[in-house]
Amino acid sequence: MKQLVIISGKGGTGKTSLVASFAALARSKVLADCDVDAADLHLILSPSVRTEEVFHGNRKLVVNQEKCVQCGKCLPLCRFDAIRQTSGEDGEIERIDIDPISCEACGVCAYFCPAEAMEYTPNESGRWFISDTRHGPMVHARLGVAEENSGKLVTIVRAQARRDAEEKRLDLVVVDGPPGIGCPVIASITGTDLVLIVTEPTMSARQDLERAAALATHFGIQTVVCVNKCDLNPEITAEIREWCSQNGSAIVGQIPYDRLFTKAQMREQSIVEYGRSPTARAVEETWTKLADILRQEDGGGLGNQPGEYLTGFA
Repeated sequence: MKQLVIISGKGGTGKTSLVASFAALARSKVLADCDVDAADLHLILSPSVRTEEVFHGNRKLVVNQEKCVQCGKCLPLCRFDAIRQTSGEDGEIERIDIDPISCEACGVCAYFCPAEAMEYTPNESGRWFISDTRHGPMVHARLGVAEENSGKLVTIVRAQARRDAEEKRLDLVVVDGPPGIGCPVIASITGTDLVLIVTEPTMSARQDLERAAALATHFGIQTVVCVNKCDLNPEITAEIREWCSQNGSAIVGQIPYDRLFTKAQMREQSIVEYGRSPTARAVEETWTKLADILRQEDGGGLGNQPGEYLTGFA
């Protein structure tokens, strides 16, 4: 079984649009949306949830009111101003609470509390799902607003996708990774077989491409590049090609700008499902090259012949 991760140095390059197309073109695969902070692959694939699980990313501190003696020793200790007091008319403390938004669960108040009234409690940080789509099984997640430990949630999604592929004897896990080079990206790409970096011909995207490629190289992962919207700035596209040539990252796709992507998404479709077009052909050729790279060590089974299973390309 192989794992392909699609990432981008910045958001908005069209990464998820391509992943949705690869979902339509690939066979014998499990999909994983690891962009848990802003997951949107489900908007195109319309998954039917089969299993839903709670994700506890971290712990929160709460005050056990039965133990609390309202001594107030915790108030000056909190560096995050998360401890709140309620005082009576005489100025005496009547109740102490912890603001869950401000609290960082550092534990200083719990350590110094003489009544041991500060207690840790599991915090629901999000949820993850195992679903069925028209293109096969999909594992995805939703991180709560302002919640942390997205890298931990990414690890859970990847592990479940791999487990699902093993149980169903599928050949490939296609991962829609997050943008950037932070913890969620690292959790997405470590231990994978191939990383596809989707970029676009802008100065910021080119710089972010270099950073993302350096990250993948650090972990010893083979990296290839797809330039989306390649015709918007031919000069920078040429610079990206030159950089890739000098740094050993093959360009497997150059996708022109096309409003059909938006029209397809409005119908909850990928561009290769939407109909026959030169852009859809370019996306299909990109997948064929990716499948060939993965197949070199796999012995086949990772991709279909162009258009074999797509009505629009029959």
